[in-house]
Amino acid sequence: MRILIAEDDQVLADGLLRTLRSAGAAVDHVASGSEADAALMTNNEFDLLILDLGLPKMHGLEVLKRLRARGSTLPVLILTAADSVEERVKGLDYGADDYMAKPFSLQELEARVRALTRRGMGGATSQIDGKMIELSARELGLLEVLLQRAGRLVSKDQLVERLCEWGEEVSNNAIEVYIHRLRKKIEKGPIRIATVRGLGYCLEKIPG
Repeated sequence: MRILIAEDDQVLADGLLRTLRSAGAAVDHVASGSEADAALMTNNEFDLLILDLGLPKMHGLEVLKRLRARGSTLPVLILTAADSVEERVKGLDYGADDYMAKPFSLQELEARVRALTRRGMGGATSQIDGKMIELSARELGLLEVLLQRAGRLVSKDQLVERLCEWGEEVSNNAIEVYIHRLRKKIEKGPIRIATVRGLGYCLEKIPG
């Protein structure tokens, strides 16, 4: 799972980064609306945007409006210190999926993030054929990407883009290791990870 946080309060941003990274997400952070808009225009691999409304350089509502105008369906969770019902309604009307008023519980935010990303990924879980399997955060992220694109080729570069934060170095060899471990854990289930040599991987349903 890859998340972009647009929040200019550094203390709050640090808390969000620690919380979401400890839950296994890859998280990037920007501190202004213009940076958020630029990141969203150049990277379509985020699974969720956590968006503060009171951003400098470009208001959060304008970031949201521009995102939806480009046809993006990226789930958006708005953070707002505003008590104005009108501003919250406007955010939802512009295409936000949920909002939280500051101050808020980080535990509640985690729950809302899980709900929004499940919805965006079609309900991906670590349950295979009715049985729970133990996955590391990286393996779960890998499985979520493959499930979201089931039946389609996913290159190693695409996997790195979806699983890694800005500046994080993950080699193709590391991706192969994660794929190998995930294969072993789902080998008794109804799906398999096929390798398309030199191109990438494809999640397939086992006929039967």
